[in-house]
Amino acid sequence: MKTHSGDLTRLFNSTHSQLIDQRDHYFYVPSSFHGTHADPQTDTDEVVDEGAIVLRRAFQRERTFRDRLLSPHIANNTRRNRALTVPQTVCIALRFFASGTFLYTVGDAENISKASVCRSVRTVYLSLKRLLNVFITFPGHKAIRTIKHAFYGIAGFPNVIGALDCTHVRIKCPSGPHEADFVNRKSVHSINVQMISDADCIITNVEAKWPGSVHDSRIFRASSLYQQLARGEFSGVLLGDKGYPCLPYLLTPYQEPQTEAQHHYNIAHARTRGRIEMAFGLIKSRFQCLKHLRVTPPRACDIVVACVVLHNIACLRRERQPRIVEEEDWGNEAVLEENETGRLIRDTYANNYFA
Repeated sequence: MKTHSGDLTRLFNSTHSQLIDQRDHYFYVPSSFHGTHADPQTDTDEVVDEGAIVLRRAFQRERTFRDRLLSPHIANNTRRNRALTVPQTVCIALRFFASGTFLYTVGDAENISKASVCRSVRTVYLSLKRLLNVFITFPGHKAIRTIKHAFYGIAGFPNVIGALDCTHVRIKCPSGPHEADFVNRKSVHSINVQMISDADCIITNVEAKWPGSVHDSRIFRASSLYQQLARGEFSGVLLGDKGYPCLPYLLTPYQEPQTEAQHHYNIAHARTRGRIEMAFGLIKSRFQCLKHLRVTPPRACDIVVACVVLHNIACLRRERQPRIVEEEDWGNEAVLEENETGRLIRDTYANNYFA
């Protein structure tokens, strides 16, 4: 398959607003960034924190993102005259992320040793991981009502703030006594990664730390976001597939719809939740390395997070999308036990909005 490493390289060659570097303040971000006009005195929903400022304005030119955010963690503190520069280090990592080839193949292409490639890739993905809380935030950098409106525009499903699902990333067989924990239901070694996306396929939450044998619903219940939703900290609901229990803040489809309203509910649910499937396809198409990571599980988790950060940047920059490859069906088992309150809320949605 043809890769799109050029798209990733252009992430560092944009010509937009300069990074605003101020701390512990809140800023008004004009809606004109998205093509509309807003009054800073009246549109209070557009008041966001510094993370949004960085997310939207950090790319005046190549050196803005590379030198001010990545360079402090990438630059080699040496006087050797042949040490890799920051641009070289970044490009080596991007080549690996985009192509997914063996490290020695990347080294041959760049005329450097495999050890140098390994160090460069590790340095970059750890640097990108440091930006996790800046570029990935739930429910998103936009106002909640804007997020809900975008989801509603897909299939008329109201009050949605995110689409939830898990995807498996293949890894090499790990050594040690816990090797069997990484064997998933298809008998391949993997890590199970939970993500939540908005209507624009931007990832707003990622959990990359679980072996492939762990069920999706367990990952969700163990996440800090689950506790926040249970406490009612967010106004809205997530959409999940049959692998999750139906909860007041997580709506799932009817396994056996009986009425016309339930059928319409399922159709709207599938179309709206499809955004997370589309996001998985985009991420794995942009970053071919995620097809099979030949590294240890901890490093695989770090690489996944780094690729998600780059994916969000690409979506924000409206980079050319690659041809999406259909996400592999990992055959998640259905959860039979459901919350009574969750079922009542689901029935309310079906009867009030899809009857």
